[in-house]
Amino acid sequence: MNRSLSWQRALTAAFTLVPVFAFVLAGALRANTADFEHAQAGPFQSLDTNLGKWVVVRGSARVDREHAANGKQCLHLAGGTETSIELTLAGAVRTDGNLTFRAERWTKRSPFTFRIEKRVDGQWLEIWNGDKQIQVGRGFLSDIDLALADPNLDRLRISVTSPPGTGVLIDDVRIAPAQVQRIVAAEVVPLTLPALVGVEHCPIVKLKIETSGRVSPISLSQIRGNLKGTILEDEITQVSAFFTGSSGRFNTAVALGSTERIDSSFQFDCGLELGEGANYVWIACGLRKDANIDHRIGAVCEQLTFSNGETIQLDAAPTVQRMGIALRSRGEDGVHTYRIPGLATTLSGSLISVYDNRRSKGGDLPGDIDVGMSRSTDGGLSWRPMRTIMDMGQDPEWNYDGIGDPAVLVDRNTGTIWVAATWSHGNRSWHGSGPGLQPEETGQLILVRSDDDGLTWSDPINITQQVKRPEWCFLLQGPGKGITMQDGTLVFAAQYQDSPENDRLPHSTILYSKDHGANWHIGTGAFDDTTEAQVVELEPGVLMLNCRYNRDSVRVVMTTNDMGKTWHKHASSERALIEPTACMASLINVDREVGANVGTWLLFSNPDSTRGRHHITIKASPDHGLTWPKEHHLLLDKGSGSGYSCMSMIDRHTVGILYEGSQAQLTFQRIPLKDLVPPLNL
Repeated sequence: MNRSLSWQRALTAAFTLVPVFAFVLAGALRANTADFEHAQAGPFQSLDTNLGKWVVVRGSARVDREHAANGKQCLHLAGGTETSIELTLAGAVRTDGNLTFRAERWTKRSPFTFRIEKRVDGQWLEIWNGDKQIQVGRGFLSDIDLALADPNLDRLRISVTSPPGTGVLIDDVRIAPAQVQRIVAAEVVPLTLPALVGVEHCPIVKLKIETSGRVSPISLSQIRGNLKGTILEDEITQVSAFFTGSSGRFNTAVALGSTERIDSSFQFDCGLELGEGANYVWIACGLRKDANIDHRIGAVCEQLTFSNGETIQLDAAPTVQRMGIALRSRGEDGVHTYRIPGLATTLSGSLISVYDNRRSKGGDLPGDIDVGMSRSTDGGLSWRPMRTIMDMGQDPEWNYDGIGDPAVLVDRNTGTIWVAATWSHGNRSWHGSGPGLQPEETGQLILVRSDDDGLTWSDPINITQQVKRPEWCFLLQGPGKGITMQDGTLVFAAQYQDSPENDRLPHSTILYSKDHGANWHIGTGAFDDTTEAQVVELEPGVLMLNCRYNRDSVRVVMTTNDMGKTWHKHASSERALIEPTACMASLINVDREVGANVGTWLLFSNPDSTRGRHHITIKASPDHGLTWPKEHHLLLDKGSGSGYSCMSMIDRHTVGILYEGSQAQLTFQRIPLKDLVPPLNL
C-alpha cells in the first residue's frame, strides 16, 4: 500500500536534522564550501580552505583520509581533552545565510560536548549546543543546518570534548545564503549489493536527486519503474521505496511506500519534500524463503515526477543484483554478533561453515564466544539450523571461557573434518595471553573433528603443548580454512606472538600434520608483523602463505618448500594485492579444491580497498598469484561490513563464498566460476 510522507514526518522518523548541502553543485558555490578533499592528510595546526583559515587553538585536529561523508577525506576533532578550532572566514563568504555540515560521533561514552560560537565585534557568543544532536554511528548521520543571518560575524569556533581515542568527524562545511529550490539532476547510482534470502528489504536500485536552494522546497511526487533484470518475479514478496536523506547508505527508517502485488511494474506516490543537496531514494525488495540464489534480481526506475510539474525520464539500464543467503544475522538465535567465517566442502559435497557466536557483545576474545557451525547438503542453496560445536564453559570468573577465530579443514584422504580455534581461559587472547603452556598462562589451541560429514563432533582436543613454544606469548590458527596437500599432509595457516623480550612481534606461519591429525607441528615465522593468513599448495611440496600485514595496506606473500622451516618472499609480495590496513582474506587453489586440472587459477577475496572494509571482491590469478588482472575481478558487495571472507569450490563450476558483508553479518553466495575466468576444462 502506497503512502505519502512529508519531510517533517521523515525528519521525525529518521531522528535526524534537516538535510544539508552535501557537496558542491556548481563552481560558483565552491568558495562557500570546505570539504577537505584537497588538504594534506594528517595532523595540522593551520589549514587553508575555500571557506577560510582553520586554526587549532586547543587540543588536536587532523585531516582524516579513512572517513568521509562525500569524497575521501574529512576533518577529525580529536578526543581526550577539549579540542577547539577556529575558522576565520574568507572575505568572499556571505554570512547572512546558513551554516551547514555533516558530523559523526565515535562513541556514546561520556564526557561529550559539542558547541559552536560566533565572534562579532571581538565577542564570542554561543549559537548552538550540539551535545544531544551529534549522533553516534558510521555514515555521518548528523546533518546540521544553522541559521547565521549575521553579516557582521567574521569567525566561528567549534569546541568538542570526548573520551580519549575518539572525537568527532566533520565534513561538507558550507556557508551560503538561502535560495529558491530547483532540481539540478536526477540519476541512477551504480550499485552492487547482494539481494539476500532472509533480509526483509534488499536494496536493488539507488537514486540520487540533487537540488540547489531550500526556499519553496520541491516534493518528489511519484516514482515509476519495472522489474527488468529479474529472472523470476514470483520469487519477490514485496517491492518498497525508502528515503535516506543526504546519506548514501541504505536504511529503512523512512519508508515511501510498499506493494505486495508483484507484476512487471511498480509505482509509488510519495509526497516527499526534498532537502537541499543530495537526496537518496532506494528501491528494495523482499525474497521468498525458497528463492533460488543462483538467480538475479533487477529493476529499472523509469520516471520521477515532482511537485513543481517537472518529470524526469531516467534512461538507465536495469540495475541487477546477485542473490545470496543471510546465513547469520545480528540477534539470530539470541546471539549478538556473528563473525570470522570459515568454509569447506566435504568429500560428499556438503558445505561446512564455521564462525564465532559472540553471544553478548561484538568484540573479540576474551568474552562469551563459542564456535558455531552451519551445514548444507545442496551446495549452499539451503542450510540446516546452526549448531554450537565448540563451547569451553560459561564461568563469568573466567570470562566465560570464550573460544573463537575458527578455521576448518577437510582431510581429502579420510574425509575427516577438522576445526581449529583459540580458547581464552580468562583473558588469554591477543592482549592477555603470555608465555607458558597452561590455560592459566596462555591461549590454548583447540581442535574438534567430525568423521561423519559434520553430523557429530568430538570433544575438544588440546594440542597447545605439541606445537607452542613456551616463550611465545600466543599461538592460534588462521582463521578461515586449511588444506590437504597432495602427499596427504594437513595444513592450517597459523600465527604466533613472539616473546615479551621480542615485543610480542606477530608472525604468520603454518600448522601441519603428516599423520592425519594424530600429531601436529609448527613452522617458523614467515615475515615480521603478519597475522591472519591463508595457505595454498602451488605445486607438490610448495606452499604459498598469503598474510595480513599490520604495517601497510598490502598483502605479504611468502613461500616455503620445507614445511615452514625457511621462507622466501614471493614476487607479488607487498605489490599485487591490497587490503584496508590489516584485514583477513581468503585464498584457494581451484585445481586442488576440485581435484582436477582445470588451469592454474588461484582465487583471492577481501575488501578491495586501502581505506575501509567495503567492496568485497573475488580476484582470479592465471599464473599462481604473480598477477591478478582486472578483467578477472568480480565485485560482490560495495557496502561496508567487517570484511572477512572464506571461499570453497562447491563443484567444478561454482565458487562458494561466506563473508562479513553490508547486508548480513555472514553472507553466503554461489558464484559461477565462468564469471571470473575464461571457459576451463570443466
